[in-house]
Amino acid sequence: MNFNLASSPHQHIRRDTGQVMRLVLYALIPGILLQTWFFGFGTLVQIMLAIVTAVVTEASILELRKRDFERNLQDYSAVLTAVLLAISIPPFAPWWLIVIGTFFAIAIVKQLYGGLGFNLFNPAMAAYVMLLVSFPLQMTQWLPAQSLAQYDHGFIDAVYAIFTGYSQDGFSLQQLRFGIDGHTMATPLDTVKTELLNGLTYSESLQLAVFDSSLYSVNVAWSWIGLAFLLGGLWLIKQKVINWHIPFSMLAAIFVAATVMSFVDGDRFPAGIFHLFNGSIILGAFFIATDPVSAATTNKGRLIFGAAIGFWVYIIRTWGGYPDAVAFAVIIMNMAVPLIDYYTRPRVYGHKAGRREAKSSGAKK
Repeated sequence: MNFNLASSPHQHIRRDTGQVMRLVLYALIPGILLQTWFFGFGTLVQIMLAIVTAVVTEASILELRKRDFERNLQDYSAVLTAVLLAISIPPFAPWWLIVIGTFFAIAIVKQLYGGLGFNLFNPAMAAYVMLLVSFPLQMTQWLPAQSLAQYDHGFIDAVYAIFTGYSQDGFSLQQLRFGIDGHTMATPLDTVKTELLNGLTYSESLQLAVFDSSLYSVNVAWSWIGLAFLLGGLWLIKQKVINWHIPFSMLAAIFVAATVMSFVDGDRFPAGIFHLFNGSIILGAFFIATDPVSAATTNKGRLIFGAAIGFWVYIIRTWGGYPDAVAFAVIIMNMAVPLIDYYTRPRVYGHKAGRREAKSSGAKK
């Protein structure tokens, strides 16, 4: 099923669903290339596995529902869901993880609700949450940046590791996670959260190897990847594929919350800039929270929706059990979208004011 999409009320760029989804995929390319550059070819292998699983799953279900699956697959929504999920999980995660997650996203979160346009939750994020809760170990085994890895790994190593758990030379995933100093490296968010729990201050945590200022350090790698996704997101706004309201309010909310708490106690709470350029907050703001099906639909509602996601991300990152939290925040606010839309929809021109508004007007007279 293809929908004609256009921004309203005065912009007349009409695109069908397939064109919109392809533009979003194009905007993801810079971030995907940098993620592959820093963390290895496992990202590309995961993307290929996810796309195959998504297409086969969607085609099979549409065939069972007596729908024209060839036409429906041309909207590229299944492919986009697959790519978003694939770049959200560790590059060397076992093959069955992305297969289970992608199947869940397409079959359960999307098709069980009736297909594109009827799903309550963002399929990629719902699948990510399911995987993280069900397989926390496999979902948190990120590798160090390739330049800091103790053992080199190429495309064939990635294929071997994903399908067998070992590289071509026989190194296990745990060995591949070793940095050049012989210690395993976690993501910057996870490192800071762990060290704060261990009694270190925020500034002391920044002295660890993860936060080396060299060009290829883990911290710098995540920052460059975030900038690449930011570039793609801004291009989507320029092309009028997405509105600015959700990304702006989401990023502003987490930055403001983090900055205020940093002023309160800089030893316990990381600065706002740290939250913006670590984890998947930029990817989430431009490519996930802006999903036209599961997001708010009015401009005022989008501002509320995005800001609430940003605050939830900060709350869960700071006091919750998960260091990133974008997926959880998006799912929470997906549930609130009907309420947000109800209270932010504009009154139709020519319709009478509601009872409460009418009483208020009468009292002023």
